[in-house]
Amino acid sequence: MGEAKIEIKVGEVSFSGEGDGKWLSDQLDKLLEKIPELAKVRTPRLENGGSKPDSPAEEIKAAGTLASFLKAKKALDNQVRKFLATAAWLHDSQNTDRLATGDVSKALSANRQGKLTNASDCLNSNVEQGFCEKDGKHFFVTDEGRTNLG
Repeated sequence: MGEAKIEIKVGEVSFSGEGDGKWLSDQLDKLLEKIPELAKVRTPRLENGGSKPDSPAEEIKAAGTLASFLKAKKALDNQVRKFLATAAWLHDSQNTDRLATGDVSKALSANRQGKLTNASDCLNSNVEQGFCEKDGKHFFVTDEGRTNLG
């Protein structure tokens, strides 16, 4: 067999190949076996064709390091926003429901992102705005807080 080309799109997943016809046929057979799984794959979408995650939680998980997350959320210069963004990053990167203010301070220090002047005050400001909610000695970031981060 000679050179062959193939391009297939199943749901959000696409495959294109070029090469020896026999080899390409074998690859196609493998792909066809996986179609039920591939049809279920959901990839993030953006109006402009980019690849931004669909929900704030997915976006946080995709953010990687705390430094890159803080930069992406424009939370480097505002202490209240920096607290909120760090808390959201911790919730999702550590799969935890509740945090203490000390957790946020430790994360900033451990990731070399500077200190907060008063972490408790930052938490209280976020609670007043509805971005965090206290739960005893702990707190969590609300959906409004995640939406505010963008």
